[in-house]
Amino acid sequence: MTATLRFSDDQAVAWDRIAEILGGAGVDLLNAELRPDAPGGPSVLAVVGKAGSGKTMLLAQLTKALDEAGVETVSGDYEGKKRKDRRTLAILAPTNKAASVLRGRGVPATTIHRILYTPVYDPEYEKIAEWLAGSGERPKIEGLTDLALDRAKAFYDQVKSIPGALAAAGLRGSDFIRGWKRREDPLDIGFVDEASMLDERQMDDLKEIFPTLILFGDPAQLAPVGQSGEMVFDRMPDSRKVVLHRIHRQAEDNPILDLAHALGDPDIRFEDFEKLVGEAARRDDRVIWAERVDSDMMARSPVLVWRNQTRIRLIHAFRAAHGAPADNLLPGEPLLCDGIELPLKHRKRRIDLEAKGLIKGAQVIYLGPGSKTGFSRVHIVGAEEPQVGVASIIKIEMPDEEEPFIPFAAHMGAAFLHGAAVTIHKAQGSQWEDVQVFAPDLFVAARTGRTEAGTQLWKRLAYVAITRAQSRLHWIVRNRLARPQGPLTTADLPGGPAPLALQAEGEG
Repeated sequence: MTATLRFSDDQAVAWDRIAEILGGAGVDLLNAELRPDAPGGPSVLAVVGKAGSGKTMLLAQLTKALDEAGVETVSGDYEGKKRKDRRTLAILAPTNKAASVLRGRGVPATTIHRILYTPVYDPEYEKIAEWLAGSGERPKIEGLTDLALDRAKAFYDQVKSIPGALAAAGLRGSDFIRGWKRREDPLDIGFVDEASMLDERQMDDLKEIFPTLILFGDPAQLAPVGQSGEMVFDRMPDSRKVVLHRIHRQAEDNPILDLAHALGDPDIRFEDFEKLVGEAARRDDRVIWAERVDSDMMARSPVLVWRNQTRIRLIHAFRAAHGAPADNLLPGEPLLCDGIELPLKHRKRRIDLEAKGLIKGAQVIYLGPGSKTGFSRVHIVGAEEPQVGVASIIKIEMPDEEEPFIPFAAHMGAAFLHGAAVTIHKAQGSQWEDVQVFAPDLFVAARTGRTEAGTQLWKRLAYVAITRAQSRLHWIVRNRLARPQGPLTTADLPGGPAPLALQAEGEG
């Protein structure tokens, strides 16, 4: 395969190891063909490497090769009928934002939740999906014109997204979903990106579904809370891990990656590192030495902090700077999902929201009140169908006060915290074009002398925070906030303003 010519030596080793495992699963990458009678058993392999080591490039090339071999990529949008000669692949991420980063690079990723729970579709949807995927005849759907179907097909031929194709035809995929059920049938091959975020329960669920499981993770990130600083691949034997090193020809002239990798020096102190940040800022505009937090940027790209008290103070300052009323939210304010609190009788509704990406840690933008008391219209960042109406419990934490202020709340529903500032732990798996890192907090972390899994905590925090930046890193050195240049808005969100009433507002 010509793609291997572009690989570094360690990527080529990883490719060969994965190809060997896939051969046991009935996929011959060398000859681009399927061998469903292959005798291979369950197998798990971890591909680990720091930022810039080429994990995403390897994942993308493997996905392409599997497609060329005839493997069917499945997602929560559509899954073809089970056949003995069929092999399936699912590319997964822990959050919708992480999945959307992969989709932005041409990899058809979905969330782990979307695979653990599968939709029960309306038969009309099945007809459209089978036709788009090339396994069915062109359907005749009442109320759907030939022109609309042509638009759907043209979109799908360019972007393999059935919800996107339906949107091009003026429809929503959610209109065709009758409910959700816990997956019972196993799939074949699972690729999991951002595997450093997995906890043991998710890992067990994934091994139950995928006999062949390939994890891609960064060992320098922060481990999930409650796992003693360990990631799921830390407990795997060395024989089941492949380590990627930095690909210099790809990462050269990238000051953000240079800074991230400088943290690997065991002798570097916080003061030394800040000097490196200052030097990078003087020679490259992708690193910005900032005296103040940018309040406009906070609306879409949260300030990353270590301490909760810093997070709360910055959120309070952001709301004050934008003139947000104490008893309400402004459209355009960012929120963070803190979990879904619904009784057992509304389990279907909970699964529906989680499958759409409204899971704990999901970033959303407040669009306005819903059509029922206690409901909110929100935009889920990174979701393919981002706008939903949901019963909401919105908590705004205040400095030096134990109890949060709740501007409005339904009896049960999705709980939200404000999202203008986020802890570095919760930022894992996400990326933004511009990232603001609140350096005074990292200075405090350095002064505590704390370590995690043998590494100074401030270095792990700084590494994770820095590598959230796709284009520009803003290193904030003072506890100050710049005044906003304009009012909050929702006009920048994909799809434009949300309709006043959404179908999802069916249950309270």
